[in-house]
Amino acid sequence: MGGKITYAFLAIALVVVFAVVAVQGVLLLRTGEPAGVGMGVAALVLPCVGAWFLWHNTLFARNAGRLVRELEAEGGLPADDLPRTPGGRVDREAADAVFARRRKETEESPDDWRCWFRLAVAYHDARDTPRARRAMQRAIALHDGKPVRETGKTAA
Repeated sequence: MGGKITYAFLAIALVVVFAVVAVQGVLLLRTGEPAGVGMGVAALVLPCVGAWFLWHNTLFARNAGRLVRELEAEGGLPADDLPRTPGGRVDREAADAVFARRRKETEESPDDWRCWFRLAVAYHDARDTPRARRAMQRAIALHDGKPVRETGKTAA
């Protein structure tokens, strides 16, 4: 629950910053000077781009949470029993061993969203965040029956 509160607080703070930047952009546009107009346009575009990223990250987190709840109800969540370093990070060798097993499971069942979810967790434990995110996006797409976007890089 603490993560949700932190995320909500940061999202609200970002929206406030977006609003302040947009207001400043409008004020710069109203100067009528070429430099002011250019900076005003940029100041209006940046909050739009930021809001787009915030929206997509919020959807991603919500959809991943939905999959977590479903797997938890099925009793299929991967156990967090890997050894950790004194700093709290997952031991790299243990994470690599689990990753190899999860990758093999996913290769055997490429259309099972549960396998892709577990692979995403294994990528995350192995500190490969971009692949973890792509694997989770694939798990969400498979779960929701949406077409899976193929990229040049394969997640498995």
